[in-house]
Amino acid sequence: MTVGIKHTVTETVTKDNTADKVGSGLLPVYATPSMIALMERCASECVAPYLEEGKASVGTMLNIKHVAASPIGIKITCNATLTEIDGRRLVFALEAFDEKGLIGEGTHERFVIDTERFMAKCQSKLEK
Repeated sequence: MTVGIKHTVTETVTKDNTADKVGSGLLPVYATPSMIALMERCASECVAPYLEEGKASVGTMLNIKHVAASPIGIKITCNATLTEIDGRRLVFALEAFDEKGLIGEGTHERFVIDTERFMAKCQSKLEK
């Protein structure tokens, strides 16, 4: 894994990923939580091929602006670029576009984790 690797994902705005459907607003436009989920997916997929077996990355921080609305039926494209590697910490630059231009941008931090250890720690919360 090296700084500069890139990944792109796309989806179409449907009734299921609009603000009125997911509860983040009242209008039938692409929801901010949907855009953020697409951005996290894009960053996760960007580094997944480079991780050792038994490792994964988890999101820990987002600094995102949603700058334009997108209607049902338009295609959304997200680009992720790995900009920093600091041990297990990974930082990404993210941009999202609809077919007419930029709709969102920002940064995202992920950490590389051992999946078995991570899930054991998570599940232990149910035992306390």
